[in-house]
Parts: sequence; C-alpha cells; structure tokens
Amino acid sequence: MPTQESQTAPLLSIIIPAYNEERRLPISLRKIDAFLARQPYQGEVLVVENGSSDRTTEVAESFAAEHPYVRVLHSEKGKGAAVRKGMLAAAGEYRFMCDADLSMPIDEVNKFLPPVVNSYAVAMASREAPGANRYNEPFYRHLMGRVFNQIVRWLAIPQFQDTQCGFKCFRGDIAAEVFERQTMNGLGFDVEAVAIALARGHTVIELPIDWYFDADSRVRPVHDTIRMVREVWQVRRNLGEGVYTR
Repeated sequence: MPTQESQTAPLLSIIIPAYNEERRLPISLRKIDAFLARQPYQGEVLVVENGSSDRTTEVAESFAAEHPYVRVLHSEKGKGAAVRKGMLAAAGEYRFMCDADLSMPIDEVNKFLPPVVNSYAVAMASREAPGANRYNEPFYRHLMGRVFNQIVRWLAIPQFQDTQCGFKCFRGDIAAEVFERQTMNGLGFDVEAVAIALARGHTVIELPIDWYFDADSRVRPVHDTIRMVREVWQVRRNLGEGVYTR
C-alpha cells in the first residue's frame, strides 16, 4: 500500500472527478488501492468533488483518512472544472483522469506509462482504436457517440476516433500547460484539452482499451450532447482566433 512518504514524488496521479458518487466511489477506491499496492512505483489519488448533493465528500474523506496518498479537493460544478482542479493540484510525473465508475478497468492504466509507451504529451484511452473492446453498450449509446465524434472531427480535431472516453493521461508538465488554459467546465472539456495540446505542438496518441458500459451514467444523452456540440463549436472558434497559443 502506498505510504505517506510516497507523496513526495509520485510517478502517477489519478484524478477522479466525483459528482454524486457516494455509491460507486467506495468500490472504485478499493480497486485503485489494491492496484497501487501491486505497483513498483509511487502513486497518489485526487478525488475532486464538484457540487454533489449526496455523501460523496464524506465517503471520500473517510477513505482518505485511512489512506494518506488520497486527497479530497473541491471545485465548482462541472466535470471540466473538477478535472482542471485535479490536474493543476497533482504532483505526478503522469496525471491520469479517471471516471469514478472505472468503466475502464484500473489495471489498464499501466498501458499509459513507461516502459509500455513513451514519448507522448497526452495519451487518450480509445474505445475505437484497433484492439479496443466495448462491452454491454446499447446500440443507441454507441451510435450517439459515433455521431458526436464525427461532429468533433468536422469542427475541431479531425484525426482521432474517440475524444470522449473519460480516461486520459497527461505528462505532468504538459498537464500544467494545458489546464492553465482550459476554460470549459462542461463535458466538452475533453475536446478542448486535446485541442490545446495539439495547438501548442504536443504529441497526442490514442491507445486501445477494454471498456464496460455502466448504465448508471451521469451523462444525460440529449441535454449533454447539445451542450457539448456548442462547446466544440467554441473550441473551433478559439482555435481560429489563436486563443490557445497566446
């Protein structure tokens, strides 16, 4: 199990945005704890609560009280705000954003770290890259995701198949550079963060993962998709105006 001393120089920071996650968070934190205990490197976990109305904060703080490598932070509402807060507060050489449902099994994290993969600024988990596997996903959700990805490719980032998977790894110095400029609090923040990295000349790669659909999703398919399209359009405008390269 990671010790308090491991906080001085962790290789890996795992950032978990947590909105009304009192049910799923304890299970996921136990899985992450077991995973880190098996690793030869040091790690930290940052749970970023963002406007929950349930016991998310209490649950996270209770776990953190017994696991010194875990920190509980708070941000304004929105997944983008939570991830930004965590990325800028993290100390890891690699900083991995991770959905609280662990729809990507936590053991897959090592696919994003040396020596398995080297020399990148941002590595995106992809449910569409060759070798990826999706499990239990309803057809309509898959279709909606593909339509949205096509919109992303038309408007902002043409070269990637899956910008919306909730698991991404940023090299620490690049995380600071990107998230100091990232502005969106909504779900479009994924696209914005990747667009910023690309606009600033950094290498972004897609890595295939195993991914399991969770019916207890925080995404509201229609409402959130409309908002995300608006945000992607704003990313396009920002790219055109050079906002991210100033």
